[in-house]
Amino acid sequence: MFGTFDRASAQRGWQVYEEVCHACHGLRFVAFRNLHALGFSTEQVEAIASRFEVQAGPNDEGEMFMTPAKAASHIPSPFANDQAARVANNGALPPDLSLITQARVGAADYVYAILTHYRDPAPEGFNLNSGMFYNEYFPGHQIGMPPPLSDDRVTYLDGTKATVSQMAHDVTTFLTWAAEPNMEQRKQLGITVLLFLIVLTGFLYALKRQIWSDVEH
Repeated sequence: MFGTFDRASAQRGWQVYEEVCHACHGLRFVAFRNLHALGFSTEQVEAIASRFEVQAGPNDEGEMFMTPAKAASHIPSPFANDQAARVANNGALPPDLSLITQARVGAADYVYAILTHYRDPAPEGFNLNSGMFYNEYFPGHQIGMPPPLSDDRVTYLDGTKATVSQMAHDVTTFLTWAAEPNMEQRKQLGITVLLFLIVLTGFLYALKRQIWSDVEH
């Protein structure tokens, strides 16, 4: 209840998202400037944003065009629209990850389990459909997403060893933050309110004792 986000882990998780997950999954409710909360400097946020393109315009000819994103831009989807996403993914629509860790109770643990529990080959006797992958935690055990992580898939800037479990932990931490970036402030406010109520209760009790101290029973 008093927890805070591990910012080093969340920063590594952003790296995993950018280099691996963004190829298929959007993050439409998060703006680049929000990354300041994870400890990225203004210069780092601007550099990160410049690696993405967003639609702008119209220009003098009335046409829309693509331009490098700014810190105020929201993280763009990797696809122009849902149909383009389906075409690129054998008919499946990759979910936006902005709120993925709030989709169900224990969703963060579920995301971690999905990322770390692919199995190849599938168990003997299991009928795996063409183009599907076996995953021990996905409902029905058949998932259209290929295993996204493999050891050393990314090279962490802080030198951390990029194992599958480490990358899964870090990107889950990042996505948990993305789903509820104000969690720390909310909990701090809640603790402040509780402390105030405790002090107020004590004060009112002492006041009651003082007021009634001269009343004869």
